Amino acid sequence: MFYWLTELVGTIPGINVFRYITFRTGGAIVTAALFVFLFGPWIIDHLRLAQGKGQPIRLDGPPTHLVTKKGTPTMGGLMILSGLVVSTLLWANLRNPYVWIVLAVTLGFGMVGFYDDYLKVSKQSDKGFSGRARLGVEGLIALLACIVFVTISRSPAATLLAIPFIKEFAINLGWFYAIFGAFIIVGSGNAVNLTDGLDGLAIVPVMIASASFGLIAYLVGNAVFSEYLQIRYVAGTGELAVLCGAVLGAGLGFLWFNAPPASIFMGDTGSLALGGMLGTVAVATKHEIVLAVIGGLFVVEALSVIVQVASFKLTGKRFFRMAPIHHHYEQKGWTEPQIVIRFWIIAVMLALAGLATLKLR
Repeated sequence: MFYWLTELVGTIPGINVFRYITFRTGGAIVTAALFVFLFGPWIIDHLRLAQGKGQPIRLDGPPTHLVTKKGTPTMGGLMILSGLVVSTLLWANLRNPYVWIVLAVTLGFGMVGFYDDYLKVSKQSDKGFSGRARLGVEGLIALLACIVFVTISRSPAATLLAIPFIKEFAINLGWFYAIFGAFIIVGSGNAVNLTDGLDGLAIVPVMIASASFGLIAYLVGNAVFSEYLQIRYVAGTGELAVLCGAVLGAGLGFLWFNAPPASIFMGDTGSLALGGMLGTVAVATKHEIVLAVIGGLFVVEALSVIVQVASFKLTGKRFFRMAPIHHHYEQKGWTEPQIVIRFWIIAVMLALAGLATLKLR
């Protein structure tokens, strides 16, 4: 919305700053953070009244959770999404199709997560939306988004898969790229969802990944920087930096209430939406493989569940004491703050490694 003020350039002094993505990204961060800070308590109070007993706690999870986390309301993702949407609509260039596609996937995944949370709260059970049905809906949303990406690009490069560290080499997947991209988006959404198991554990790595992809989007969408760094230029994706900034700001506001001991959980409403958003930005900017590095923590969490299930089915034994892997360390005696802060440190290191791929080619 504020971007339209650039039409007044020449009539109002200083209005030219609204042309700059960096300025509007900073505005998006501050706006989203303030929105969640101001309206967060009101949202939490209403969710607590509506949910009564709060989020159901897994009976097969760590025993301490039945005491420390019982009664905490969920669906805190509504706080993040509201701050994200308001800030993006205010600061992004709304003529940019990439902004609308990423927003659509984010909100679509958020609606799937909201329905899952609603079923859990209303039934007071940790079993929500059918897993296959949920993946089917997510897959459809993601596939449609990837088809639109390929269509609006109108370039042969739209179906190329870039390989980090290797200059001018890419694999042309053709229209199979849409399926591959959908897999990335759905996988990202569910990986973040699996990571969200301790107070503050998921939101900080999400903010770190969002900040990293905000920088990547800005560079990829800039012809000069992309040529200098020898990364593939994708016109229009620079505007996604504003959306990533909105996620960062909303995440900061949410962390204020989600820090241990959490006043609210983001729930599937937030984790699926944010994971889907990261995956969609990675696909839009042609940095799908880099997402696996920057979001490596999410990948490890998801792999720990896959390994656990496979091991139990094949051998009848569990590979980890409990999955996802953060619960494994809880069972080993690590305290919740130890796990959360150490995983944050890992997320920072992985983000730096992922950003290094922009230059090391």
